[in-house]
Amino acid sequence: MFDFIWNLASFVVALGLLITIHEYGHFWVARRNGVKVLRFSIGFGKPIWRKVGRTGTEYVIALIPLGGYVRMLDQRVDDVAPEDESVSFNSKSVWQRMAIVAAGPFANFIFAVFALWLVYLIGIPSVKPVIQNVEANSIAAVAGVEGDQQIIAVDGQKTPDWGAVNLAFVGKIGEQSLELETRSIHDQMTKKYTLTLSNWNFAPDKESSLSSLGITPYSATVTTIVDGISDDSAAQRAGILVGDEILRIDGLYIDTWKDAVQIIQNSPNKALIIEVKRNNANLSLTVTPDGRQTSDGFTQGFLGVSPKVLPLADEFRINLQYGIIESLIKGAEKTWQLVELSFNMIGKLLVGDVSVKSLSGPISIAQGAGDSAGYGLVYFLSFLALISVNLGVINLLPLPILDGGHLFYYVIELLRGKPVSEKTQEAGFKIGALVLFALMSIALLNDISRLG
Repeated sequence: MFDFIWNLASFVVALGLLITIHEYGHFWVARRNGVKVLRFSIGFGKPIWRKVGRTGTEYVIALIPLGGYVRMLDQRVDDVAPEDESVSFNSKSVWQRMAIVAAGPFANFIFAVFALWLVYLIGIPSVKPVIQNVEANSIAAVAGVEGDQQIIAVDGQKTPDWGAVNLAFVGKIGEQSLELETRSIHDQMTKKYTLTLSNWNFAPDKESSLSSLGITPYSATVTTIVDGISDDSAAQRAGILVGDEILRIDGLYIDTWKDAVQIIQNSPNKALIIEVKRNNANLSLTVTPDGRQTSDGFTQGFLGVSPKVLPLADEFRINLQYGIIESLIKGAEKTWQLVELSFNMIGKLLVGDVSVKSLSGPISIAQGAGDSAGYGLVYFLSFLALISVNLGVINLLPLPILDGGHLFYYVIELLRGKPVSEKTQEAGFKIGALVLFALMSIALLNDISRLG
């Protein structure tokens, strides 16, 4: 219950802030161009708070926090007095109207730069992208990539941490190849590899880009030592104690915790002989894992134990922190990279290189907001920057119901020398609304399926 409340609160704060920034972009540029703003609303539906400002603008916070709008005086929908015609939206030049409409998405991009500037100024703990090993016969292995190498660039783009590597890899979905530049952690020699991606089957909703290429990074070491036991679990009933090291299960040697998990999950309600090391002595215990049904209808064994995890060695840790000016440059570079990646992914979604299953909706955003907020300020700011960029990019899509659709109409007006007819605009808005509703429905269904 606490997780739900925390995620919901983080979601409302994040989305409310980003929507306010977006709408304020429209509002600020509209006012600078002499347009009268009737209402500035955060959210839709019934107002839960309102205030009228000195200039007559009504400021509103509405019940449904999934959007917002800036209501401007417009002769096409309002009865405008002759003395107010000059301050109506439609009386302004095409370039002024385009500036007002584009200001919302660009305000989101500016905020992303600011948020990432703060992130790099404060410093964000990261992990050097050092490869521990490469899975046999994987795409990376076929290219000749080996372990104990740090990835320093992907297609010429510098990669200081695993986050940058993952971002670069994701951007290569649908491409034929990518170039990996590495440096050995032993002799500092650099190498370049070309990874062929023609057979790359990457499902972002199921696996990481690294594992799909066969790359295993250096990470915290998960031992086979029991560090936690759930109350009234199969492990507790069998007498397993914290500190026990699992050696064998039914005679099979256990090299990694993953080996133990696999055997236990495949043995629901089946008695197993688990050999553990306790106080330098080996003991054999009979354990019957509980059976738990998964979302796909299968029953898995559950022991109720967690492993001892050894932290990552300091040599692989890095703190990405810069000065005032360099942080601003880094923030702008990262924002531009995210903008490029977002447009790139949308294009690949349209041609089928990226599955619609990768779309995320409000539930995923809420979970991401809650998780990042729980990790700390820099992680929450990074999350806000990412969502802010996505919000800006989505609004620039040429769907008539979005800012990009309005801009598209204004470009046509510039070319034709006269506005697009009201009938055509209305038809476009209906089509745009249907497309947007369909995408939102798919994203929501994806969210629900991931909950299972």
